[in-house]
Amino acid sequence: MGAIAAGSAVFALHGPTTAETDPDPLGERTGGQATVFATGRNAFSFPHANLDDPERTRFVIGNSFFKRNWVEAPASTTARDGLGPHFIARSCAGCHVMDGRGAPPDWKRTLGPEPENTVALLIRLSKPGTPAPHAGVVPDPTYGDQFNNAGIQGVKPEGQVEIRSTPVRGRFADGTRYTLQKPHYQLTQLGYGPMSPGVMLSPRIAPHLAGLGLIEAIPESEILANARDQAAAPGPIKGQPNRVWDAFAQKEVIGRFGWKANTGSIAHQSAGAFNGDMGITTSVFWQEACTAAQKDCQAAPHGGGKRSGHDGLIPSAQATAQVPEIDDETLSQVVFYTATLAPAARRQPDNPQVLRGQALFAQAQCATCHRPSYTTGNTLFPRLTSARISGQRIWPYTDLLLHDMGEALADGRPDFLANGRQWKTPPLWGIGLFKDVNGHQRLLHDGRANGVLEAVLWHGGEAQAAKDQVLKFNARDRAALVKFVESL
Repeated sequence: MGAIAAGSAVFALHGPTTAETDPDPLGERTGGQATVFATGRNAFSFPHANLDDPERTRFVIGNSFFKRNWVEAPASTTARDGLGPHFIARSCAGCHVMDGRGAPPDWKRTLGPEPENTVALLIRLSKPGTPAPHAGVVPDPTYGDQFNNAGIQGVKPEGQVEIRSTPVRGRFADGTRYTLQKPHYQLTQLGYGPMSPGVMLSPRIAPHLAGLGLIEAIPESEILANARDQAAAPGPIKGQPNRVWDAFAQKEVIGRFGWKANTGSIAHQSAGAFNGDMGITTSVFWQEACTAAQKDCQAAPHGGGKRSGHDGLIPSAQATAQVPEIDDETLSQVVFYTATLAPAARRQPDNPQVLRGQALFAQAQCATCHRPSYTTGNTLFPRLTSARISGQRIWPYTDLLLHDMGEALADGRPDFLANGRQWKTPPLWGIGLFKDVNGHQRLLHDGRANGVLEAVLWHGGEAQAAKDQVLKFNARDRAALVKFVESL
């Protein structure tokens, strides 16, 4: 137990953790005063507990636009038309089911032209080269930077995604065997001809949303301090921040969201998802995602025409920032809703098995990247979130930095400063509720890991030493480690 006790000192970094100095030493209130004590199917769908009545009204309005399906233009419901021309989902909730983690597809599966309510997989595309100013990638000239397998009437889907897997086998030091599944993706039935030679594919599963506003409020200085501390410490863990262009702030910011930290604010992330995932334009992303090769996409009706005083519909190719398909006020309500979804409190943080798992988590140096705690500051856009979001002690378990995770997880696709082997450390809060909310616990960027232990076994690169320690754990210690992570 001596080694475990020594390893627990990692949790003392960046703040006090003793009962005498900390009113919440076990991090039960994961979101400070914003925390909700909730379990079950709706655990991720509650507002911050400390919202006032006007803020709760904004939350309800945003929720309605988040969950309702968008329809093709023209439609009688002009406030909700403009879907497509290409898309992968009809609503935000189509990917973020119950505000939770998207359901990954089964292996040996083909995703075709009909979007599925339970599958939240998208494929990012790019080609080698130097991105344009303010862009993180070089898009494929025919299919853009995202592959959309559905289209509105009269518009060809971009194609289908075929998914297969191969087994990866190994064993723990005690002889226990395990089998992982490595996914493989192929784009078929291409609607607009071949892609560029050397095009890079990267799958993404929609993450759960609770706590995003609090993550946006983590001071930039704390993220940079994480990188400095890791650079100064011995060992292989050397995270770096991503620096990305924010369309709302109109400046470069630290990346916080997305699997490669390629987005700096909830506002940018939300507007980008409306545009890329549903084909809904905003005043900042006002161009439809139609390439020059997609003539039917360019000619498809744009949902902003009638609302802007035009006599009739305009084609998507004539879209402008002045005629968005979702207006700024509606978008701001959705952003507010997303920013004020509350993280749920920990379950049984003082359970002896959980406490042992916490010590093992520190011993394996997991807490170096999955930094437990922060105190929130201000956000980039205070009007788009709660006035009570600052000054909260939160427990997300992330450093928000990019790390080389090894060849097994590499997608080979750069994004801003992230290289093809790097991924952002994902927050761990809420991970133990995925089964309750979404009926599965498929983890990592593409859902390949079935549960916490499999996710650890996919670690490599900077995290290889941590994985090697876990491989030496006996069955009792492995169970304790999982029990701790699932308590978060």
